[in-house]
Amino acid sequence: MPVTNISTTPVADDHGHVLVVDDDPQIRVLVARFLQRHGYKVTGAPDGRAMLEVLRQADIDLIILDLMLPGRSGFDLCGDVRATSQVPIVMLTARSEESDRVIGLEAGADDYVTKPFSPRELLARVRAVLRRSRTMRRAGDGRASECVVFDGWRMDLRRRELTSPSGTLVDLSTGEFDLMVAFIEHANRVLSREALMQFAKTRNSDPFDRAIDVQISRLRRKLEADVNGGQLIKTIRGAGYMFTPAVQVLEGQPA
Repeated sequence: MPVTNISTTPVADDHGHVLVVDDDPQIRVLVARFLQRHGYKVTGAPDGRAMLEVLRQADIDLIILDLMLPGRSGFDLCGDVRATSQVPIVMLTARSEESDRVIGLEAGADDYVTKPFSPRELLARVRAVLRRSRTMRRAGDGRASECVVFDGWRMDLRRRELTSPSGTLVDLSTGEFDLMVAFIEHANRVLSREALMQFAKTRNSDPFDRAIDVQISRLRRKLEADVNGGQLIKTIRGAGYMFTPAVQVLEGQPA
Protein backbone atom coordinates (compact mmCIF):
# COMPACT_ATOMS: atom_id res chain seq x y z
CA MET A 1 0.00 0.00 0.00
CA PRO A 2 1.32 3.47 -0.78
CA VAL A 3 2.74 5.98 1.64
CA THR A 4 0.46 8.94 2.33
CA ASN A 5 2.18 12.30 2.52
CA ILE A 6 -0.45 14.26 4.41
CA SER A 7 0.03 17.97 4.06
CA THR A 8 -2.18 20.98 4.54
CA THR A 9 -1.14 24.60 4.96
CA PRO A 10 2.62 24.66 5.65
CA VAL A 11 3.50 25.44 9.24
CA ALA A 12 6.11 28.03 10.11
CA ASP A 13 7.08 26.40 13.41
CA ASP A 14 8.20 22.86 12.60
CA HIS A 15 8.39 20.90 15.85
CA GLY A 16 9.39 17.64 14.20
CA HIS A 17 8.44 15.00 11.66
CA VAL A 18 5.88 12.47 12.91
CA LEU A 19 5.04 9.22 11.11
CA VAL A 20 1.45 8.04 11.73
CA VAL A 21 1.00 4.32 11.01
CA ASP A 22 -2.66 3.25 11.02
CA ASP A 23 -4.77 1.31 8.53
CA ASP A 24 -7.75 3.61 9.16
CA PRO A 25 -7.40 6.58 6.77
CA GLN A 26 -9.78 8.70 8.86
CA ILE A 27 -7.56 8.33 11.92
CA ARG A 28 -4.46 9.15 9.86
CA VAL A 29 -6.06 12.33 8.53
CA LEU A 30 -7.51 13.33 11.92
CA VAL A 31 -4.18 12.91 13.71
CA ALA A 32 -2.21 14.55 10.91
CA ARG A 33 -4.38 17.65 10.73
CA PHE A 34 -4.37 18.10 14.48
CA LEU A 35 -0.59 17.70 14.76
CA GLN A 36 0.00 19.97 11.77
CA ARG A 37 -2.05 22.70 13.42
CA HIS A 38 0.40 22.48 16.31
CA GLY A 39 3.55 22.75 14.23
CA TYR A 40 4.44 19.19 13.22
CA LYS A 41 5.21 17.77 9.81
CA VAL A 42 3.25 14.52 9.34
CA THR A 43 3.55 11.53 7.03
CA GLY A 44 0.98 8.72 7.05
CA ALA A 45 1.43 5.02 6.34
CA PRO A 46 -1.30 2.34 6.27
CA ASP A 47 0.85 -0.68 7.10
CA GLY A 48 4.28 -1.94 8.05
CA ARG A 49 5.66 -2.08 4.53
CA ALA A 50 4.83 1.58 3.93
CA MET A 51 6.17 2.49 7.37
CA LEU A 52 9.57 0.91 6.67
CA GLU A 53 9.67 2.66 3.30
CA VAL A 54 9.19 6.05 5.00
CA LEU A 55 11.87 5.27 7.58
CA ARG A 56 14.33 4.49 4.79
CA GLN A 57 13.61 7.73 2.96
CA ALA A 58 13.00 10.36 5.65
CA ASP A 59 14.29 11.57 9.01
CA ILE A 60 11.47 10.74 11.42
CA ASP A 61 11.41 12.22 14.93
CA LEU A 62 8.57 10.09 16.33
CA ILE A 63 6.30 7.22 15.24
CA ILE A 64 2.64 6.87 16.22
CA LEU A 65 2.04 3.17 15.66
CA ASP A 66 -1.26 1.29 15.68
CA LEU A 67 -1.08 -2.23 17.10
CA MET A 68 -3.76 -3.83 14.91
CA LEU A 69 -2.45 -3.56 11.37
CA PRO A 70 -2.89 -5.69 8.25
CA GLY A 71 0.03 -8.03 7.75
CA ARG A 72 2.58 -7.61 10.53
CA SER A 73 1.31 -6.26 13.85
CA GLY A 74 2.47 -3.11 15.58
CA PHE A 75 4.17 -5.31 18.18
CA ASP A 76 6.36 -6.91 15.50
CA LEU A 77 7.05 -3.63 13.73
CA CYS A 78 8.06 -1.97 16.98
CA GLY A 79 10.60 -4.73 17.53
CA ASP A 80 11.94 -4.25 13.99
CA VAL A 81 12.41 -0.52 14.55
CA ARG A 82 14.09 -1.08 17.91
CA ALA A 83 16.64 -3.42 16.31
CA THR A 84 18.17 -0.51 14.39
CA SER A 85 16.80 2.79 15.75
CA GLN A 86 15.92 4.63 18.95
CA VAL A 87 13.27 6.84 17.33
CA PRO A 88 10.53 7.37 19.95
CA ILE A 89 7.36 5.28 19.48
CA VAL A 90 3.88 6.03 20.82
CA MET A 91 1.56 3.06 20.37
CA LEU A 92 -2.17 3.22 19.66
CA THR A 93 -4.30 0.32 20.85
CA ALA A 94 -8.05 -0.30 20.71
CA ARG A 95 -7.70 -2.78 23.54
CA SER A 96 -7.38 -1.46 27.08
CA GLU A 97 -6.17 -4.66 28.73
CA GLU A 98 -3.00 -4.23 30.72
CA SER A 99 -1.44 -7.22 28.95
CA ASP A 100 -1.57 -5.40 25.59
CA ARG A 101 0.07 -2.31 27.02
CA VAL A 102 2.73 -4.43 28.68
CA ILE A 103 3.49 -6.31 25.44
CA GLY A 104 3.79 -2.98 23.62
CA LEU A 105 6.23 -1.65 26.19
CA GLU A 106 8.13 -4.93 26.12
CA ALA A 107 8.52 -4.49 22.37
CA GLY A 108 10.21 -1.13 22.96
CA ALA A 109 7.44 1.48 22.84
CA ASP A 110 7.98 4.67 24.85
CA ASP A 111 4.30 5.38 25.54
CA TYR A 112 0.82 4.30 24.52
CA VAL A 113 -2.62 5.78 23.98
CA THR A 114 -5.86 3.78 24.10
CA LYS A 115 -8.52 4.18 21.41
CA PRO A 116 -10.83 6.04 21.35
CA PHE A 117 -8.45 8.82 22.28
CA SER A 118 -8.54 12.56 22.68
CA PRO A 119 -6.37 14.35 20.09
CA ARG A 120 -5.23 16.67 22.87
CA GLU A 121 -4.07 13.75 24.98
CA LEU A 122 -2.21 12.29 22.01
CA LEU A 123 -0.58 15.67 21.39
CA ALA A 124 0.47 15.85 25.05
CA ARG A 125 1.99 12.35 24.80
CA VAL A 126 3.86 13.26 21.61
CA ARG A 127 5.21 16.45 23.17
CA ALA A 128 6.28 14.68 26.35
CA VAL A 129 8.07 11.82 24.58
CA LEU A 130 9.83 14.17 22.15
CA ARG A 131 10.81 16.52 24.96
CA ARG A 132 12.30 13.63 26.91
CA SER A 133 14.20 12.35 23.90
CA ARG A 134 15.57 15.77 22.94
CA THR A 135 16.46 16.72 26.50
CA MET A 136 18.52 13.57 26.92
CA ARG A 137 20.17 14.11 23.54
CA ARG A 138 21.10 17.70 24.44
CA ALA A 139 22.36 16.59 27.83
CA GLY A 140 24.55 14.05 26.11
CA ASP A 141 25.84 16.64 23.64
CA GLY A 142 26.78 18.92 26.53
CA ARG A 143 28.92 16.18 28.03
CA ALA A 144 31.36 16.01 25.13
CA SER A 145 33.38 13.16 26.61
CA GLU A 146 31.71 12.14 29.87
CA CYS A 147 31.30 8.43 30.44
CA VAL A 148 30.42 6.36 33.47
CA VAL A 149 31.59 2.87 34.30
CA PHE A 150 30.07 0.29 36.64
CA ASP A 151 30.82 -3.38 37.17
CA GLY A 152 32.70 -3.60 33.87
CA TRP A 153 29.99 -1.76 31.92
CA ARG A 154 30.57 1.59 30.20
CA MET A 155 27.92 4.17 29.35
CA ASP A 156 28.67 7.10 27.05
CA LEU A 157 26.20 9.85 27.97
CA ARG A 158 26.89 11.91 24.86
CA ARG A 159 26.51 9.08 22.36
CA ARG A 160 23.81 7.37 24.44
CA GLU A 161 25.73 4.12 24.14
CA LEU A 162 25.91 1.29 26.67
CA THR A 163 28.78 -1.19 26.26
CA SER A 164 28.86 -4.52 28.07
CA PRO A 165 31.95 -5.94 29.84
CA SER A 166 32.54 -8.12 26.76
CA GLY A 167 32.55 -5.05 24.49
CA THR A 168 29.07 -5.49 22.99
CA LEU A 169 26.96 -2.40 22.29
CA VAL A 170 23.58 -2.79 24.00
CA ASP A 171 20.60 -1.09 22.34
CA LEU A 172 18.54 1.14 24.67
CA SER A 173 15.19 2.74 23.91
CA THR A 174 14.60 6.33 25.02
CA GLY A 175 12.75 5.13 28.11
CA GLU A 176 15.45 2.61 28.99
CA PHE A 177 18.17 5.23 28.61
CA ASP A 178 16.24 7.62 30.88
CA LEU A 179 15.92 4.88 33.49
CA MET A 180 19.63 4.03 33.28
CA VAL A 181 20.51 7.68 33.88
CA ALA A 182 18.13 7.79 36.85
CA PHE A 183 19.67 4.64 38.34
CA ILE A 184 23.23 5.85 37.73
CA GLU A 185 22.55 9.24 39.32
CA HIS A 186 20.99 7.54 42.37
CA ALA A 187 23.15 4.44 42.63
CA ASN A 188 22.90 2.41 45.85
CA ARG A 189 19.75 4.22 46.90
CA VAL A 190 16.31 2.66 47.11
CA LEU A 191 14.05 4.32 44.56
CA SER A 192 10.29 3.86 44.71
CA ARG A 193 8.32 3.31 41.52
CA GLU A 194 6.90 6.83 41.86
CA ALA A 195 10.41 8.30 42.24
CA LEU A 196 11.64 6.44 39.17
CA MET A 197 8.69 7.74 37.16
CA GLN A 198 9.63 11.26 38.24
CA PHE A 199 13.42 10.95 37.79
CA ALA A 200 13.15 9.14 34.46
CA LYS A 201 10.33 11.42 33.25
CA THR A 202 8.18 8.46 32.25
CA ARG A 203 4.55 8.83 31.26
CA ASN A 204 2.13 10.26 33.82
CA SER A 205 0.62 6.97 34.91
CA ASP A 206 -1.17 5.46 37.84
CA PRO A 207 1.42 4.26 40.43
CA PHE A 208 -0.10 0.77 40.11
CA ASP A 209 0.43 0.71 36.33
CA ARG A 210 3.06 -1.83 35.32
CA ALA A 211 4.80 0.42 32.77
CA ILE A 212 7.80 1.19 35.00
CA ASP A 213 8.14 -2.49 35.95
CA VAL A 214 8.17 -3.47 32.29
CA GLN A 215 10.92 -0.95 31.53
CA ILE A 216 12.98 -2.26 34.46
CA SER A 217 12.39 -5.86 33.39
CA ARG A 218 13.70 -5.04 29.90
CA LEU A 219 16.76 -3.32 31.37
CA ARG A 220 17.47 -6.28 33.62
CA ARG A 221 17.39 -8.71 30.72
CA LYS A 222 19.80 -6.57 28.74
CA LEU A 223 22.16 -6.07 31.66
CA GLU A 224 22.12 -9.73 32.61
CA ALA A 225 22.45 -11.06 29.05
CA ASP A 226 26.21 -10.54 29.08
CA VAL A 227 28.19 -13.53 30.29
CA ASN A 228 29.66 -11.46 33.13
CA GLY A 229 26.39 -9.79 34.05
CA GLY A 230 24.85 -10.16 37.49
CA GLN A 231 21.75 -8.70 39.05
CA LEU A 232 22.57 -5.01 38.92
CA ILE A 233 19.01 -3.83 39.61
CA LYS A 234 17.60 -5.37 42.78
CA THR A 235 14.00 -5.38 43.91
CA ILE A 236 13.58 -4.13 47.47
CA ARG A 237 10.34 -5.71 48.59
CA GLY A 238 7.71 -3.15 49.51
CA ALA A 239 10.05 -0.23 48.77
CA GLY A 240 11.16 -0.17 45.13
CA TYR A 241 14.39 -0.82 43.27
CA MET A 242 18.10 -0.29 43.87
CA PHE A 243 20.97 -0.01 41.38
CA THR A 244 23.75 -1.77 43.27
CA PRO A 245 27.11 -1.25 41.45
CA ALA A 246 29.60 1.44 42.35
CA VAL A 247 29.52 4.09 39.61
CA GLN A 248 32.58 6.02 38.48
CA VAL A 249 32.39 9.10 36.26
CA LEU A 250 35.15 9.37 33.63
CA GLU A 251 35.74 12.84 32.24
CA GLY A 252 38.05 13.85 29.44
CA GLN A 253 37.82 10.49 27.72
CA PRO A 254 38.10 10.36 23.94
CA ALA A 255 34.75 10.65 22.23
